Amino acid sequence: MKLLKKLIAVLAFAPVVALAAEATFPLDQAPDRTRDLPSLQNGAKLFVNYCLNCHSASAMRYNRLKDIGLTEAQIKNNLLFTTEKVGDLMKVAMPAKDAKDWFGAVPPDLSVIARAKSSSEGSGADWLYTYLRTFYKDDTRPTGWNNLVFPNVGMPHVMWEVQGIRSVKMVDEKDPHDESKTVHKFAGFEQVKPGTMNAIEFDNAMADLVSYISWMGEPAQNTRKRLGVIVLLFLGVFLLLTWRLNASYWKDVK
Repeated sequence: MKLLKKLIAVLAFAPVVALAAEATFPLDQAPDRTRDLPSLQNGAKLFVNYCLNCHSASAMRYNRLKDIGLTEAQIKNNLLFTTEKVGDLMKVAMPAKDAKDWFGAVPPDLSVIARAKSSSEGSGADWLYTYLRTFYKDDTRPTGWNNLVFPNVGMPHVMWEVQGIRSVKMVDEKDPHDESKTVHKFAGFEQVKPGTMNAIEFDNAMADLVSYISWMGEPAQNTRKRLGVIVLLFLGVFLLLTWRLNASYWKDVK
């Protein structure tokens, strides 16, 4: 009986925990450029230069980038920096043990990260797009950086030279649930040091990168969607023909 009561209490408390875990920084909608080949090519370049140093994409081969308009020579000359071959998987040379020692956790594989981060708050692309644009300087963290979407993240801001250095502005407001308490609320960023890109250019670059990561999770997604529309149109025409055939068949019976 006691065990049953404990189980009921845990189940009753579980939704509260789930809601608390889902309460995150609001996500911005990511531009969908998965059909834009120049954007995907730029995203692939950013991915290889900034992400592939620590994160692997072990479900993707370099030669699959031919699907976004790159030739084998372009892939070899611009996206392969060591001894990889065009047919190799996108893996990193950094041992998992070293990664855990340096960052506190092994950097996740990014093959399907856009799918994995999808939630009721927004798509995985929305999460990535907002995450990459909300790093700020925080000297209390081991890496010197923090993030609004993923607080206390172990990943440093690898694109700080591009975006520049920003600090976060917070204001104290009364807790809407308890007026005797105050809460810290995000009030914007302050640019401490400019980067090589302005804000609009950086947002566009992140949109390209996120679109590439989304495409990488399912390279055939646009073909699948296009075939889905064709199948639905075919079924619609077939349904119309079936309906008229049925009416013609039962006409004399009535």
